[in-house]
Amino acid sequence: MVNVCVVGTGYVGLVTGACLADFGNTVRCIDIDEAKIEKLKRGEMTFYEPGLQEIVKRNIDRGRLTFSTDINCGIEDSTVVFVAVGTPMGDDGKADLRYVEMVAKSVAENLNDYKVVVLKSTVPAGTSSVVERVIKENARTGHEFDVLSNPEFLREGSAVEDFMQPDRIVIGAPTERAKEVMAEIYRPLVQQDKPIVMTDVNTAQMIKYASNAFLATKISFINEIANLCEQFGADVSVVAKAMGLDSRIGSRFLKAGAGYGGSCFPKDTRALVKTAETVGHEMKVVRAAIEVNDKQRYLMVDKIVRAAGDVKGKTIALMGVAFKPDTDDMREAPAIDMARELMAGGASIKAYDPVAMEFARPLMRGVEFCGNVFEAATGADIVVFVTEWNEFMDLDFEKMKSLMKAATIVDCRNIYDPERMADLGFRYFSVGRPDKEA
Repeated sequence: MVNVCVVGTGYVGLVTGACLADFGNTVRCIDIDEAKIEKLKRGEMTFYEPGLQEIVKRNIDRGRLTFSTDINCGIEDSTVVFVAVGTPMGDDGKADLRYVEMVAKSVAENLNDYKVVVLKSTVPAGTSSVVERVIKENARTGHEFDVLSNPEFLREGSAVEDFMQPDRIVIGAPTERAKEVMAEIYRPLVQQDKPIVMTDVNTAQMIKYASNAFLATKISFINEIANLCEQFGADVSVVAKAMGLDSRIGSRFLKAGAGYGGSCFPKDTRALVKTAETVGHEMKVVRAAIEVNDKQRYLMVDKIVRAAGDVKGKTIALMGVAFKPDTDDMREAPAIDMARELMAGGASIKAYDPVAMEFARPLMRGVEFCGNVFEAATGADIVVFVTEWNEFMDLDFEKMKSLMKAATIVDCRNIYDPERMADLGFRYFSVGRPDKEA
């Protein structure tokens, strides 16, 4: 197998490193954060992702996965360097490539043999040329290298499964030599005949942005339909189900709610719009998807205000604050803006989330965080479901109702059946479906 260095132990880097080690490669993960590296050496996770800790511990024990802050040794000892550092959205909406360029410079300074530099971070088309230039300008030797793109398609909450059983592997490589190295790294998936798309680097990077933008657009589209359904008393869940039965459309990402959040869709859609602007092209559909999503969380606030009559002096309990279930990621989470707007209107906010409260506290100042669903519901005028955690699927609603000040629920993810909630004695408000009174 192959000696691999993964630079960056965030979400993408750690999942990539651990799973590649599980494939039999020898992997060293690098990060400048010493505290994070020490935790990872002990097999402790720095974020929540189901199944990841077991893979990390297993490969540490087998000697295939190590962690270090020494990027120089990591690059020198490896044939393949995965660049998995952050590409945050800058103030202008463009992807900030400073960390990618820093890794490229480190590669140049430690270019002791042929290296395959793999851009795993989500970067705009054309970034490979920037990386090549930085390496050439700073290289101390004449050793050869190739710069590739191998975009990730990992869903938070199911990233291990997505890596081990991918819909496709996209590799943008400029040479046959580089393609052969990547085929060796992914040998277990090649042997399983998983679809592999071999293409050029710019096309590979565009595949990633196009995929995320399309999925984000599906979410925004169904939310627009949901908002229209509310005006006519139609049921968006039935509309979405019927749409999804059309094989040309498919059912995934057609669930109305509070909109998308997280580390990918908000950043990548904006970066794609900005990348298009650099060549004089306007991404009208993607821009509209962004605008719809930005508005959707505030429409949820309007729904809560309507259910309350007036939120001033009311206690509102938010169930779930992470942007989606099975993650503790609070980036662009709708709950943050919703809580801020409701508190600005005079409401008191309580909240509960199974795993995300540690990261939510500094982002949601003034919110009272609770230890469980029922503690959060106690004394609440309205309970608002913001994240569809499995824990919320089968609650004791009789107990919840007895603890609440008023039996009103706003379901921002359409978790429950409206008729059942009305039968249980709740005033029930959801997204794109008729309101129900007890």
